[in-house]
Amino acid sequence: MHSPGWFAESVEAPWMPPGWMFRSMWIALYIGVAVAAWLVWRKGALTRGTLACYIVQLVLNAGWPLTFFGLYPVLGTAALWVAFAVIAGLAVTLVFLIMRFGPVNTGAGLLVLPYFSWVVFSASLNLYSALHN
Repeated sequence: MHSPGWFAESVEAPWMPPGWMFRSMWIALYIGVAVAAWLVWRKGALTRGTLACYIVQLVLNAGWPLTFFGLYPVLGTAALWVAFAVIAGLAVTLVFLIMRFGPVNTGAGLLVLPYFSWVVFSASLNLYSALHN
């Protein structure tokens, strides 16, 4: 079980990793994307569109658990589809962030890739939940 409440009783994807892995991965990914932003900021390039893209990914990342876990008791399965739209938007935003960070600092662009990969993986878990709960 990963979480108390409705999720503890939900149908989970067969490829669902253990709960400790989620906590560990998100901490590492947050550190990586913060370092990436710092590398770009240090070059004076965390401005306008790049800054907006960075802020949008922060908002979407914060919004996903609120929609996935928080709205389910109110909206049921519809919340899982809303959450899927949020995480899909986050994945698209990360593609743009990689495209903006990479030319400024290759390392910064590369640091966002694991985050993007984990978001796509998490989106697959979200989709499974939406289809099976």
